[in-house]
Amino acid sequence: MASDPLPNVLFGYDGTENNDLALQWAVEEAALRGLDLLLAHSAYWPYPDGQADPTIGNVLERVGRNILAQGARRARELGATGGIHKRLMSGPVAEGLLHESDTAEVIVVGSHERHYVPVGSTALQLPARTHRPVFVVRRAAAVPKIVVGVDGSAGGAAALGFAFEEARLRDWSLRILYACWEPGVAAEPDLELFTDRPRLERVKRDFLERLVAPWYDRFPAVDVEAALSLDRPREALLEATEEAGLLVVGDRGVGGLDPLLLGATSSVMLHHARCTVAVVPRDARPEPPGTRRGSGS
Repeated sequence: MASDPLPNVLFGYDGTENNDLALQWAVEEAALRGLDLLLAHSAYWPYPDGQADPTIGNVLERVGRNILAQGARRARELGATGGIHKRLMSGPVAEGLLHESDTAEVIVVGSHERHYVPVGSTALQLPARTHRPVFVVRRAAAVPKIVVGVDGSAGGAAALGFAFEEARLRDWSLRILYACWEPGVAAEPDLELFTDRPRLERVKRDFLERLVAPWYDRFPAVDVEAALSLDRPREALLEATEEAGLLVVGDRGVGGLDPLLLGATSSVMLHHARCTVAVVPRDARPEPPGTRRGSGS
């Protein structure tokens, strides 16, 4: 059997009506990126081996293959023109997608509606553990605008590069939002800025301009707005999603959390953002022009 092409768009398919919106996004991503689509479904028996009916494995496999065949047909109906590959997984969904993600350029999964994302859901587990950007697709108005949150961290830099590329691919406008009111994670020399709002605004605006400048020449066709907010990141980003079709964030910000956990702001966005959210791991960062890997800031 021939191996799947490298890379591809990996999509977690469960055959439900709610999953259809995410499949549409995956089909679009595959077309925009010129990649094949890999549909993955888990035929998973969630109980200990000793509790399984001896025949259940065959039943689950048959049902899983039928679901994947249904997904391939539906992808064609939604406009997929490239290759479609199917993968039947046997373990928990998040673990299976992690295993398959080595061949993926991006991963797409569906989500419960905002405010109702279970703590152990794939939509929360996968972005915290994979080294690939993950789209968590949510039903919202089709607004052709991308909002990306930046904060000076490696995760924010990765998100910025990914957002520019996605805006170019989709021909959407891009709003770069730096919400800088984070005294709790500020370096000690910067703490005094938070007692002088006009100075804080000048310093942070200069920082934002330096951060964004290298990307303008690399993506000259993208309609870009760079905005500074003196609000807290969570509040500013959530408000921005009311008028966006996609929010892009890094996996972790400047807070220095456990590397196995998703950052607090990213987690809040996955729970409460109105639009689809893309979480980008820090090691997915494309280099801006004029920089070399390992150079100082």
